[in-house]
Amino acid sequence: MTSVDLSNCPTLSPLARSLAGRQWRLSLQHSRKHAVILWITRGQGRAVLRGRETRFGPHSLIYVPANTLFSVDAGVKPLGHIIRIPDTDATLSGLLPETEALLRVRDLHDQADLSRMIETASMESEIQEPLHEAAMTAHVVLIAVWMNRALAQRPPAPPARADARLAARFCDLVVRHYRSGRSMAQYAEILGVTPTHLARCCKSSAGTSAANILTERSLYAARDLLCSTDHPFRQIAAHLGFGSPAYFTRFVHHHTGHSPTDLRRAG
Repeated sequence: MTSVDLSNCPTLSPLARSLAGRQWRLSLQHSRKHAVILWITRGQGRAVLRGRETRFGPHSLIYVPANTLFSVDAGVKPLGHIIRIPDTDATLSGLLPETEALLRVRDLHDQADLSRMIETASMESEIQEPLHEAAMTAHVVLIAVWMNRALAQRPPAPPARADARLAARFCDLVVRHYRSGRSMAQYAEILGVTPTHLARCCKSSAGTSAANILTERSLYAARDLLCSTDHPFRQIAAHLGFGSPAYFTRFVHHHTGHSPTDLRRAG
């Protein structure tokens, strides 16, 4: 049988499988090199998309472009799927919106249409037969077309408030520089505002402090490297801008209650 190269292929998996014991992979602020579509059929919670907090319930679609800071807390045992879309197919990339979006799909017919498309893509993702990459891309193209049509039917969004604009600029900087070891005050200086003003705007727009956004992004990166690589702790600490391996260890233990060694063993 012909081998299947999945490196450039969209992937789809159930949320329950993706998050089993690893809720932090969505609940902590982070960014990804690929775009993400979340289709949540059961569960409700809070999403922070590029510094703007929003609430969602069942039958919500969340779209996050590549290199966009976000987190999603969908509560206990959510049902749905996550689609990861690499930036390798020109047709598919051209269909992806440039900005993040949340769609609350209330119409029963629309819910059924989208669920049917995702279930069909899910069946294809399980079999991985020859031409699997082409098939998965075709399925995700249909989902992207559906998403674009639904977004086009929404009324125009009001202009973003000043606090949301500043929070978004801060999040964009964090995506690019979270490994620099910069403090929140240094980010504020780059943005031309006081630390107090930045903290206030992030709290108002994102529902959390600027300092916590920085902390979560570093913590996500630390946990990801601990679980997905065998790099020495000192190398991870240096890569993420920590002054010493000891400080890195204290940071991880303080925010998780576990040592880096324990987290690596848990996977």
